[in-house]
Amino acid sequence: MKLTTQRRLAAEILGVGEGRIWIDPERLEDVEVAMTREDVRKLIKDGAIRTKPEKGISRGRKRVLREKKKKGRRRGLGSRKGAKGARAPRKELWMSRIRALRKRLRELRARRMITASVYRKLYLLAKGGAFRSVAHLEQYIEANKLYRRR
Repeated sequence: MKLTTQRRLAAEILGVGEGRIWIDPERLEDVEVAMTREDVRKLIKDGAIRTKPEKGISRGRKRVLREKKKKGRRRGLGSRKGAKGARAPRKELWMSRIRALRKRLRELRARRMITASVYRKLYLLAKGGAFRSVAHLEQYIEANKLYRRR
């Protein structure tokens, strides 16, 4: 009851691997008798021999992982491969920081909380890298009493 020849012929005809050939268990006798390519073609047409669907690789686990990473999980020190400057380039960090600082300075000037001259001084300080963050800028303004007096 070896159907290796029939399986091989069917695989060649259908253009798939032998592992993907399905033979109907009800029609094994018919398949066993088939010896020529023509016989095998007829059995394929009748549905006694079919191709199994391709096996895919599930992305389910990857999706779960991505969701966890979005939440900030699995990003600890032990999971990091690149250097600090490779994971977030210094220039990009600088760009996001300076944009936030300049935006805040513009807001303060527009709301007339600081004068134009103070704005200019603070702008140049920010450009020189004097402030770590917007909060640090606010602290500096408070400490040096740079807000406009009412």
